[in-house]
Amino acid sequence: MKKVRGIYIKNSAEIALMREANRIVSVVLDALGEAVAPGVPTMRFEEIAQDMCRQFGVQPAFQGYGGFPYALCCSVNEEVVHGFPSRERILREGDVVSFDMGVVYERFYGDSARTFAVGTVSDAARDLLDATRESLHRGIAQAQPGNNLYDVSRAVQEFVEARGYSVVRRFVGHGIGRKLHEKPEVPNFVPSGMAGPVLKPGMVLAIEPMVCAGTCEVEILEDKWTAVTKDRKLSAHFEHTVAVTHEGPVVLSVS
Repeated sequence: MKKVRGIYIKNSAEIALMREANRIVSVVLDALGEAVAPGVPTMRFEEIAQDMCRQFGVQPAFQGYGGFPYALCCSVNEEVVHGFPSRERILREGDVVSFDMGVVYERFYGDSARTFAVGTVSDAARDLLDATRESLHRGIAQAQPGNNLYDVSRAVQEFVEARGYSVVRRFVGHGIGRKLHEKPEVPNFVPSGMAGPVLKPGMVLAIEPMVCAGTCEVEILEDKWTAVTKDRKLSAHFEHTVAVTHEGPVVLSVS
């Protein structure tokens, strides 16, 4: 593994290990999505994630990371990221719930996130989820060798803001590999006065739009982890781990 401007370049064998790590994450997210329903306590999703990590023989990537106590980030409605699973928090019809999941497989990390509708949701909630998911696809399409990293950021930001939504600025995507968070940071907006790195084959990025129905400003709750929208309006979060290759972007976090 070599570095370019501090960014790790993975070889084909390393990317193959990351593909498996991310495949496992995708399978876990599939199972979590199937379990989403009104009346389910959010701790149930933590139990599913823990059970599946044991079945696959992998380590939950988030548990213990910086002191985070769970395998799963489970964020409901106005919770943007890093929400705690809870036996007291019961999903209700019309909620949206985001799952952010990571594992360690053969010393390499996988990381992906999805937001799900709970039962029948409002048109506004459905539109937010659709826009966030599509903004991720728009960003991934720009992860081409020779492009600037901020081409990814611009694609997300322009798509989201053209639809009247905002992108969170406090949290960003990231490089990923033998560490959960590597260089470069992958913002969902174009930072002013900064030049992003040129994308090269072998770079692996966790691209993760966090999109809000209202303000992009967030607050951290008393648990010191859960980030919520300052205006308490809905938020959605989608993430894929993507390898930059000579043939273009390859999404690793698929089943």
